[in-house]
Order: sequence, then C-alpha cells, then structure tokens
Amino acid sequence: MQSRYFTINDYPKGTPSRDLFELHSRELPPLGDGEVRIRNTWLSVDPYMRGRMSGVTTYIDPFELNAPLEGAAVGEVTASRDARFAEGDKVRHMGGWRDIAQLPGDMLEPLPGIEVPEQAYLGVLGMPGMTAWTGLNRIAEMRDGDNVLVSAAGGAVGSLAVQLAKAKGGKVVGIAGAADKLEWLEQHGITAVNYRGRSADELSQALKEACPEGFDVYYENVGGDCLEAALNNLKVGARIAVCGMIARYNAEAPQPGPSNLAMILIRRAKMQGFIVFDHWDEYSRFLDEVGPQVAKGEIDYQETVESGLESAPDAFLKLFEGANHGKMLVKL
Repeated sequence: MQSRYFTINDYPKGTPSRDLFELHSRELPPLGDGEVRIRNTWLSVDPYMRGRMSGVTTYIDPFELNAPLEGAAVGEVTASRDARFAEGDKVRHMGGWRDIAQLPGDMLEPLPGIEVPEQAYLGVLGMPGMTAWTGLNRIAEMRDGDNVLVSAAGGAVGSLAVQLAKAKGGKVVGIAGAADKLEWLEQHGITAVNYRGRSADELSQALKEACPEGFDVYYENVGGDCLEAALNNLKVGARIAVCGMIARYNAEAPQPGPSNLAMILIRRAKMQGFIVFDHWDEYSRFLDEVGPQVAKGEIDYQETVESGLESAPDAFLKLFEGANHGKMLVKL
C-alpha cells in the first residue's frame, strides 16, 4: 500500500513559498498490533500550522523537516489490528497532509453520531468550533447581553464566535476585509467593520461608531492594528480572549506591541491567551450544546474546499491571503 504525503524542506522566514512543500510517496509496512490504516477523505489546514513551520517549540513541537506533516483529518478505516476499530468506521485523527494514514489506534477517535457532513468535524464541530466556544464561554466568560467584538469574523473560528455571541442578545461587531465576508456578517445581524485600508486610529473610530458604548468581550484572532483599535473601545471590566495573532505569523522581525496597552489598566480589563487542546475535556459539552444547532441548520457555517492532495499547500497559503470563507478544507 502506497501513501502519498507532504513534507517541508526548510523552516521559512516570512510568508512561506510554494516550493517549501514537497510531495513524496512510500510503501507502508504491514499493520502492527494496535495499528489502523485509514483512507483520508478530508484534510484540514489551519493558521496555527505556520507556527509549527518555525523550527521553534511553542505550545507544540515544530514540524520535522522532510518528515510527513501533521494535521487534522477524517477518513475511513480500511484495515485494523485494533479491536476498537473495524473496516468502514469513520474516524478523526492528526495524520493529515497525506492520502493514506497508518496510526496507532490510540491516535484515532470515532466520529460523533450527530447527523452532519463528516467534514463538519474538522470545522464547525471540530477544533475551530470548539475554539470559538471555549474562548467565549470559558476564557471571556461571556454573559447575556454582552457587547462582543470578534476579529477575523469571517474565518472558521470567528464566523461561529459571532453567531454564538449573537445568541446572547448583546451588540455583536465583526471585523473582516473581503466584501463577501462583510456581507455575510450583515446578513446574520452582525455589524460588520472593514479593516482594509484603515490605520489603527481609523479602525478604532469605526469600532466606536459601530458600538459607542464599548465592548464587554473581545475575541482576538489577529493582533496588530485590530488589537490596538479594540483596546480603545473596551468597557470597564472587559475580558479579552486571545485565540491567535495571525497578523504576526509571517513577520520576519519582532513586531511592536500595541502603543495603547495601558488601556488594559484604564479599563480594568482581563486578557488571557488560551490553547484549545488544554480544554478538550469539555468537547462533549460543546457538542451537546452546539451539535444539535448545527444539525438543525440553526448555525450557518461556511466551507472553502480545495480538491486533491496536491492542492493542500495552496489551500494552506490562501489562509494568509484571507481567501477562505469559513473553514478551509481539502477534499480527497
């Protein structure tokens, strides 16, 4: 059995180039005791993977050069020597960036039984959805009636965060750039603010006009000018959940912090970063709450789909151009 997979050949500085990625093929060994072979059907590419291409250990080890890349995937079991999994089972795992994965059974989880398309478990009911729910509910402690600001509000995490916040009854504002993302936000009752072509001061003024009373919660996905503008518009006692800082991911030199960091003191705000995997023991609670809403069509989620294993690097690089609407996926 042949497996095709991607590697990287260097740790890039700045925005990665397409030739960083190399497609390889190898013969898989016979299954060992406790191993499972999976034919992947959907792959996830996510912004956090850029950090794993830095060669530096952060909250997760970096990718190894010239070794198969890793990422979330769903697929179908084709052979198993683990009694927990049988041929035909649908599973989720971290053996992405390849068409055939062979992994220990302990690294697999069966797909939950909610009636949704299987790729939803990589997006709205997977890590991005769980990230949105965790940041709002566990980190920012969102309450009924809170005014909530979300950056990157048209992405996989932000687009669910704004909908969860909207259900709490307060004013919800989403920051986005592309015209279709801004339109999608407005269609869902979210006040949309365009960041493109605006300085931090100009964005700050736009946020003030969108929500003059200020924000109780800021869900941070971007950093940079978005963070600076948000700090100027906090209410006293605001809570900031820091999910990501995508504006910094491809920076070639250290970036300055916001010039108005003192607003955290002035507004007596709390700011906390979080990694969703630290909260994964609450995944079943998230599924119980959000899963039925997704199954009933009460939550609108978008997907951007690229086709074929060969398209995985391009799908990943498009994340940093803002080309994805909702979750970026690769269909095999």
